[in-house]
Amino acid sequence: MTTEHCGVQIQEHTCKSGKIGHITLDVPKTLNSLTLDMVNAMQRALDAWVENPDIALVLIDGAGQKAFCAGGDVQALRESSIGTPGGPCVYAETFFANEYRMNFTLHTYPKPVLCWGAGIVMGGGLGILAGCTLRVVTESTRIAMPEVTIALFPDVGGSWFLNRMPGRTGLFLGITGASINAGDALYTGLGNRFLNDAQRESVFEALIAQAWGCNAGADGDALRELIAGFAEDVATAAPESLVARHRALIDALCDADQILTVIARIRAQVDSDDPWLAKAAKGLAQGSPLAVLWIARQLDETRHCSLAEVFQAEVQLGTNIMRHPEFAEGVRALLVDKDRQPKWLYSAPEAVPGEVLDRFFTAPWSVNPLADLSR
Repeated sequence: MTTEHCGVQIQEHTCKSGKIGHITLDVPKTLNSLTLDMVNAMQRALDAWVENPDIALVLIDGAGQKAFCAGGDVQALRESSIGTPGGPCVYAETFFANEYRMNFTLHTYPKPVLCWGAGIVMGGGLGILAGCTLRVVTESTRIAMPEVTIALFPDVGGSWFLNRMPGRTGLFLGITGASINAGDALYTGLGNRFLNDAQRESVFEALIAQAWGCNAGADGDALRELIAGFAEDVATAAPESLVARHRALIDALCDADQILTVIARIRAQVDSDDPWLAKAAKGLAQGSPLAVLWIARQLDETRHCSLAEVFQAEVQLGTNIMRHPEFAEGVRALLVDKDRQPKWLYSAPEAVPGEVLDRFFTAPWSVNPLADLSR
C-alpha cells in the first residue's frame, strides 16, 4: 500500500510476519525540503502506526540520489515572516510547532525507527535523522547546520544533540555552520551505523524478508543484528572524522566563559592553512552577528533541559526569530537575490545590545504551543 501526501510517500510493507511503516520524503527537485504539509503527513503516519499492532518498525528515507533532506522550505518561512512583520507569522510559527512535535515523536517513539541518511542532510532532515533509533550514514552523507548564515539557529532538536556532542564540538558546529561527513556523524553521535549507498536496496529487501514479532524490544534487537550483518560487508570505509582530528583545537578555542572570547578566537582562524578550519571560521565571520549570539545562548540555556523543555525553548526562539527582520534578510541574500551580501542589523556580535538579545528569549505568548509535550 502506497499513499502520496504532498511530497511524502507513506507505505506499509507486508513482511514475512509483521509490517514495516515506510516514509519517503519525495520532492527531489527541492532536495526533499520539508513543508508544513509534509510534516503533518509524517505526524499522521507515525501516530497511526503507534496504534497499529501489525507495524513492527518504521523506515524513513529520501527520494533521489542527492539528498535525504536539505532542511525546511526557508523561502516559505521568509514569505510568512515578511507577510506580517512583528507577527504572528501563522505559517512559519505553525510549521515550527508541528515540526518540533514530529521530532519529539521520533525521539520518543515506542517502536524501532531506521533512518537512511544518505546525501545531503541539513536542518529539518538532521532533526529527523537525530530522532531515530538507528541512524545510517553513508559515504555520500554531507551534514551541515548552516543556520547562522541565514540568521536562524540549529533547531529541530539541535539544542539537544549539539549539547551532547564530545567536548565543545557542538558549540563550534552550531556557531560556524561547518560541514561534516559520515565519519563526523559517527563521532558526534548524529549517526550510529555506517553502510554504503550501494547496499540500500539490499537492506530494504532484507527488512521486508524478515519475520518481525511486533515486540519493540525483540524487533529492535533483530533490526540491529540485521544492520550489523550488512556493516560487515561495506566496500568503502567511513571517511576520517574531521571533527575528531580537530577536537583538541576546537575545545581550546571554545574554552572560555564569555562567548565573545570564543567568537574572536574562531574568527582568528580565517587565514588558517587548514581548509576545513578556515571555512568554518569564515562561516562564523560572514554569518549574522545576532544569530551567533542567540545560537550560543540557546545552547547554554538548554544544556540541562529535558527533551520536552528543549523543544519548548526552540519553538519560543523560532517564533521570535520569525517575527524579526534579520532572518528574512539572511534568506534574501542567500536564496532569493543570491547576492550573498546580507545587510545585517549589527556589524559585529559586540555591537548587539543585551536587551535586544534578551527579547528573543522572552515568551511571545501566554501558553507555549508545545506545553503539552511534558505531559
